[in-house]
Amino acid sequence: MFHAPHGYQRAPLPPARELEPEAPPARTGATTPRSGAEAAPASSAPAAKQRDAFFDNAKYLAIVFVAMAHMWEPVMDGSRATRALYIVVYSFHMPAFIIISGYFSRGFDMSPKKIQRLVTGVAVPYVIFETAYTFFKRWADDPDQSISLLDPWYLTWFLIALFCWRITTPLWRVIRYPLPVALGIAVLASVTPNIGDDLNLQRVLQFLPFFVLGLLLKPEHFQMVRRREVRLLAIPVVLCTLVFAYWAAPRVGLGWFYHSSASQQIGAPWWAGVVMTFALFGCSLVLTACFLSWVPRRKMWFTVLGAGTLGGYLLHGFLVKGAGYAELFETYPSLSTPLGEIFVTVVMAVAVTLLCTPPVRRLFRFAMEPEMNWAFRRDAVEVARQREHRPQPAGKSS
Repeated sequence: MFHAPHGYQRAPLPPARELEPEAPPARTGATTPRSGAEAAPASSAPAAKQRDAFFDNAKYLAIVFVAMAHMWEPVMDGSRATRALYIVVYSFHMPAFIIISGYFSRGFDMSPKKIQRLVTGVAVPYVIFETAYTFFKRWADDPDQSISLLDPWYLTWFLIALFCWRITTPLWRVIRYPLPVALGIAVLASVTPNIGDDLNLQRVLQFLPFFVLGLLLKPEHFQMVRRREVRLLAIPVVLCTLVFAYWAAPRVGLGWFYHSSASQQIGAPWWAGVVMTFALFGCSLVLTACFLSWVPRRKMWFTVLGAGTLGGYLLHGFLVKGAGYAELFETYPSLSTPLGEIFVTVVMAVAVTLLCTPPVRRLFRFAMEPEMNWAFRRDAVEVARQREHRPQPAGKSS
């Protein structure tokens, strides 16, 4: 993304592998079998989990919103309507991703298998893409840019945040009041400017309540938001939100929606951080519910793309940053006109769709979904089970 005013960097999204279920997903719609490495195991093993079309649809649609919002940044300064749309999208796209991430992290239990998946699906992609983005910036803009795994740059903040959230999952599952505690931590972060930039802890802490909420949700909660009356109610809610956002666009600082700084760092009194934490949490939940109520529950043409959102998330950043480094919007000011903004929106939606396709996912599997079995000890129980099912030589009894 482009550098935001006042030094903020905006980047969400959400990923594919880290959003795969750690617990059995809700059977809320049509399902599709996993592909590739996720195909059904041998007949002697338990039946493979099936993907839920609803969640794959939600992830794909959310990543499209993410990518489009990133491309609105360099063209929205002269357009109040585009800035209003940007505020609305930023109010729900990351909360939606984080809630889904928490929902699918319910079964994380610090077992060796889950730790291995956390390392290969989150930590390793973070290291690879943090390094890749740094070299890209060196080549295109700043030869002195240094690699720092403690200071996530651009999109990679979500990966390190997800690592921190998921590793603390067992804690949230045993304490008595997890959501109030998480909200209290977010409030404290919003009024503490000296937290520092290491691991982007402001975002880790301020977005924490959404992840904890996801851990607490059950399948029936997602069924509730997809009732017909909720879908109909979402229409006036979103329309009113758009009108309010149009009014607020020139009056409200964008820093509140990034959750990357304390209130004092964006020129507000400390108590504003307390108020805005609760206000934005409530608004984000309402808009996320509206978004999920409109997500199709059946298999669509784009359902298969939900498994590749990690690629769409991490790779579209090179397109956005590349356009900025090439001064594309300064060279072609017509892109900042209403027709130009529509054109940019459509181009980015198509681009991120292509980046989520199975061929791209297979091409970058080494970086986003590495197996890395060579790096881990084999689980003794799994080895014993495989030995038990190994065919006996001819002439020997079992």
